[in-house]
Amino acid sequence: MSKNSARYFCNKDCEYYPCHPVGEEEEFNCLFCYCPLYALGDKCGGNFRYNGKGIKDCSACMIPHREGGYEYVMERIRG
Repeated sequence: MSKNSARYFCNKDCEYYPCHPVGEEEEFNCLFCYCPLYALGDKCGGNFRYNGKGIKDCSACMIPHREGGYEYVMERIRG
């Protein structure tokens, strides 16, 4: 993915970076820092779990942070 694309943003100065385990740091996309699919609950299609308090934990999901993530998110939002 082109680093000059409107579909890519990386903020290495963020106090939480990286917020997920990162394989390829140079490819990590922060554009969807807060995933717009979170509200879809168990229908988001990502790798998540619910913790003991019933809160959705998406920390293992890399879909919005990898190449193709933008397209995936947009497709799911459009339904």
